[in-house]
Amino acid sequence: MNTFSLAGKERIVLIALMILGVLCLGATYMIDDELHTRFWSNILHNTVFFTGIAFMALFFLSACITAWAGWHAVFKRVWESFSIFLVVGLILMAIIALGMILGWHHLYHWADSASVATDDLLQHKSKFLNFTWFGIICLIIVGIWYLFAIKIRNLSLAEDERGDSDFTQHKKMRIWAAAFLPVGGFSSAAVIWLWVMSVDAHWYSTLFAWYSATSWFVAMICLTILLLMYLKNQGYYERVSKEHIHDLGKYLFAFSIFWTYLWFSQYMLIWYGNIGEETVYFQIRREEYPVLFYGNLFINFVLPFLILMRNDTKRKYGSVGFVAAIVFFGHWIDYFLMLKPGILHTAHEVLGHHGQHTEGAAHADHASPFVAGFTLPGLLEIGILLGFLGLFLFVALRVLAKAPLVAEKDPYLEESIHHHV
Repeated sequence: MNTFSLAGKERIVLIALMILGVLCLGATYMIDDELHTRFWSNILHNTVFFTGIAFMALFFLSACITAWAGWHAVFKRVWESFSIFLVVGLILMAIIALGMILGWHHLYHWADSASVATDDLLQHKSKFLNFTWFGIICLIIVGIWYLFAIKIRNLSLAEDERGDSDFTQHKKMRIWAAAFLPVGGFSSAAVIWLWVMSVDAHWYSTLFAWYSATSWFVAMICLTILLLMYLKNQGYYERVSKEHIHDLGKYLFAFSIFWTYLWFSQYMLIWYGNIGEETVYFQIRREEYPVLFYGNLFINFVLPFLILMRNDTKRKYGSVGFVAAIVFFGHWIDYFLMLKPGILHTAHEVLGHHGQHTEGAAHADHASPFVAGFTLPGLLEIGILLGFLGLFLFVALRVLAKAPLVAEKDPYLEESIHHHV
């Protein structure tokens, strides 16, 4: 079957997941502190994570097109559909930016005027850490990403509908894909610095953008593997073979090691340099979040390394699917650990300036050993993750249903079908 229809069981399950996410967000809001820190941090966490997956799908698709690669052609529609989620990410980040203006949340230390007024370093960084960059330039950047995604998608559809005997459409697609690589590569670093790194406004790392983007990439590969396996099980993508799963498994294996290399390089250089404003980032996470800190390495490196080390394991659907599911969740945990400690500290600072004291503030003062939704993800966080995953897949599968699953006129389709390693 070359036409997918989002109906029946899939639609009901995805809608149920989205409803679960909304209910968990509502419950979080009702039991939250005065600043609704847990509620807004969960929205930021999942928005950044899934928007990054959409970006990485577009970026890797563009890289494959530019490199004249053919192995992916049989399932490239999946990555095209992932990339369209960028418009949802744009809307959600616009809501977060609006909330910053209207004082709905205090996710970022640098956005609190009382904190900036008494902090020389935040004043120094205010030329970059400000609403113009976060609320306008970042949204423009994501909007540009989405325009590239739409253009490449439309050229792909035009190639299939009109035929492309002289490769006109494909040549245009290659130009757009090549143009996106530097645009996406450079602009994504600024987005990561503002969305993620700036929650710890006093800290910085020159490796952080690489590290965060690699985490996005591995999560995207995991979701690709899982979706392809599901669709094959439903009778779709018959021409996606073990060779394609093997290649995706190799990317999962290789970039899990690369992610670990970046993790170690960042940690080792900061530890060796022993500069207070750099080491505090890891000190807080190692001492106050030890389960997540060490569990992060185990899930995202040790487990995929040991299981996928053997070459034939990458061809076994059960093994690759199991690793993909665990590592996908592991990189969601990775972003949880990147964001939550800094957001909790900011809540403490803001409440301190207002003379208030909450459970979160107590945790920042080391008086409370556990804060729900921050020290570890709770059931509400898991429910919200499932809700966002349902939303992401709902958008992606609706896009997937609007065109044939396989681009029959792609000039590299035969190469992809007969792909062998």
